[in-house]
Amino acid sequence: MKELFNARRDFIKKMGTASLAAAATTIPSASFLASCSKAPVLPATADTVILLWMAGGMAHTETFDPKAYVPYEKGVESKRVLSTFPKVPTIVDGLYFSEGLSAIGQVMDKGTIIRSYRSADLGHILHTRHQYHWHTCYEPPQSVQPPHIGAWIAKEKGSLNPVIPPFIAMGQRFTVGEAEELKAFHSAGFLGSEYGPFLIPDPSSGLESVQPPQGMSLSRFESRYKLYRELAEQNPMLKQGSDYQQESLARSMERSYQLLRSPEAKLFDLSSEPMDSYEQYNTGRFGLGCLLAKRLAMNGGRFISVSTEYEPFLGWDTHENGHLRAKRMKDLIDRPVAQLIKDLDQSGHLDRTLIIMASEFSRDAIMEGRPGLKVKDQVNQPDLIEDEKFYGMHRHFTDGSSILMWGGGIKKGFVFGKTAEERPCSSIENTVVIDQIHQSVYHALGIDPETHYTIEGRPFYTTPDGQGAPIMELFG
Repeated sequence: MKELFNARRDFIKKMGTASLAAAATTIPSASFLASCSKAPVLPATADTVILLWMAGGMAHTETFDPKAYVPYEKGVESKRVLSTFPKVPTIVDGLYFSEGLSAIGQVMDKGTIIRSYRSADLGHILHTRHQYHWHTCYEPPQSVQPPHIGAWIAKEKGSLNPVIPPFIAMGQRFTVGEAEELKAFHSAGFLGSEYGPFLIPDPSSGLESVQPPQGMSLSRFESRYKLYRELAEQNPMLKQGSDYQQESLARSMERSYQLLRSPEAKLFDLSSEPMDSYEQYNTGRFGLGCLLAKRLAMNGGRFISVSTEYEPFLGWDTHENGHLRAKRMKDLIDRPVAQLIKDLDQSGHLDRTLIIMASEFSRDAIMEGRPGLKVKDQVNQPDLIEDEKFYGMHRHFTDGSSILMWGGGIKKGFVFGKTAEERPCSSIENTVVIDQIHQSVYHALGIDPETHYTIEGRPFYTTPDGQGAPIMELFG
């Protein structure tokens, strides 16, 4: 009985897109959304956004910005190692990726690569701090919880399909290392629970996200849902946060309840996908996340993120065995990302779907941080590599990184920015920072850069102080 009770409780939390406590913790006081800027509606080139998140620090020199290839041999100097994979041509003349990313290379005629992204200086390098900054555009900590970019989009643009949550986040579990730090930016912040992420940790079990827990019938869940609403109205102790947050939470649960009963719930059941298509995507949880993202984008999803998942020392967080780990990660992402682009293009959805592929920062074999702002080494990298586990990119590098974009008005076959060919492989042309990325996404969606809300007398913009500007060269 206790297990069933816990399952019911967890289901209520999941269907509310965040824990019930979020309403109390994300708002500093009751003076919530005192006023807002109603910016003019701008022409949009995109309706849907898909963020493909390479969590853990994807090395640009090992993926989409290869440098001189230095093969492994015992005793090779670490300082000589710039790329541990040879470069291979893409479909775009003169554009090369590193070996293992040929499928993505073959769809670059439909997109743009930014090769000059520079991560912020946050005092020290920590994955979840930089991920918080990337996803919210605000440096932690903040006295007011800033919304995730997906929450801003959900708030300003609303749902394309009224029963599909406007912000869906897939692939990241919150039972792994730094879980609380990860939760901190998977939030709608002051905008309210209804704009927070509908979380799907494992896309292969996506249908379970929109079903009652095992042992509870739909009719029984309906009666308990109605009972909760009645109790919440009668008992102030069940209400947390400001009136706005309580109302937002209620609307969030109502939308989830509608999804539970709707035909769209079947979109989350990947077993209905034709087998040949399923297998094209099936490289693991990330690949199946791309498949579910495709299905949602074709049926009214607004903002969808798919993560390779951040777990310390796993995935792209290559503190050792960098070369072998990068090879495995390429095997996970190359085919499904390319298939996602091709499927959306063939179905006619790519033109109005903006796809972004990014990571919090890059990596280098010997430098930690960036030139002139070097931080404490977190990995022991010997001068001479006598063991293959030291062959690869093991240290955090924040001075250059790659971001890929497709669809949604983005130029095709375009390269923006440049990094140096020799170490340090820093951004040296058209350096890009995070507020420019956010404002470029908002520009594609027709969200005015002046959009803001006043929280406790403080204007809170989509990017800090409203200073960000889109990179217009990306659009064509």
